[in-house]
Amino acid sequence: MNAPLDPAQLESRIADGALVVDVRSADEYAQGHVPGAVNVPLDSVAHLLPELREAAERRGLAVVCASGVRSRTACEQLDRAGVAAGALEGGTAAWQAAGLPVERSERPARRGVWAMDRQVRFTAGALVLTGLTLGGRMPRARLLSAGIAAGLVYSGVSGSCGMAAALAKLPHNRPRPQNLDATRAALRA
Repeated sequence: MNAPLDPAQLESRIADGALVVDVRSADEYAQGHVPGAVNVPLDSVAHLLPELREAAERRGLAVVCASGVRSRTACEQLDRAGVAAGALEGGTAAWQAAGLPVERSERPARRGVWAMDRQVRFTAGALVLTGLTLGGRMPRARLLSAGIAAGLVYSGVSGSCGMAAALAKLPHNRPRPQNLDATRAALRA
């Protein structure tokens, strides 16, 4: 089982040469990440397992995201594949709260994709509004709003988000093949 890390433990692992993998979207990563981290969006982890396994064996691996949810998901995938890694509890928010530095990078040269949490808020709000608007003429349409509300409550309790998982599969949220090639090279370095 992959162990959780606090910011001080991660800082120590980095000093020992561990590779930090940030599993957020490229736009989120560009806004601020642990110095030296390599961006491997969560939906790319399965595609890059051989490179991640090799990096873990060579240097050790630590996984981060914004709050710790996606990094735990990535660590579960890595654990099932027999790859040792630790997830930063609380993500980059905890890292910054501990007074540790973040690097910012240039935003990717691609369409302006919103951060996943913003996409979820927009989609959930639009669906609730649609259900309530249609509910005036078709009372059963309010069930759409109730279903979205139930999903949001479940997401808050469980720490997972089915809507984010579904939105991540949309073409505009997937990394481009050339970005994966650059990531492969960074993991092998």
